[in-house]
Amino acid sequence: MLHWLRNYVFDPEFNRKRKFLQRISLFQGISRREFGHLFQSLVIRSYAPGEILFHEGDAGRALFILESGRVEISRMTPDGGTAQVAILNPGDYFGEMSLLDERPRSATAAAMDPVRVHLLYKTELEKLVRHVPHIGAAIMTHLGMLLAARLRSITDTAPISIASTVKVREVL
Repeated sequence: MLHWLRNYVFDPEFNRKRKFLQRISLFQGISRREFGHLFQSLVIRSYAPGEILFHEGDAGRALFILESGRVEISRMTPDGGTAQVAILNPGDYFGEMSLLDERPRSATAAAMDPVRVHLLYKTELEKLVRHVPHIGAAIMTHLGMLLAARLRSITDTAPISIASTVKVREVL
């Protein structure tokens, strides 16, 4: 047991991953000691340039944390083409809505360079919530704040407000 603990704490790969993941806003509030639980929940995957990480419409089962390379996010247009939505860089994460709902992916993600990502599957997040609640709560809190900020951004620029929707229901 002591041998395993020594390797775990002094492992250069562990320290490299910990330093990288500590910079990710999603994991703010997670202590160094708790990162061991988080590491056990993450799966590392590599993609070649041009490889699709997921397609628009696919079932979403994981959040992706981009460690290296660039990823293009695109959506289908009404005329059958595609439109670039974003280019993501190391430190960005995407696919977070799949951790909260069972809806299909809203966009396609493709590797632009050799890409290395850490995947957090929904089932693993659920295990963290049950067995290490502090980690699960920190992640869920950050996701809630992120989605609230996105919703505020949309509603601040949208011509329709929530209040107008309520009035329509009252008339019916």
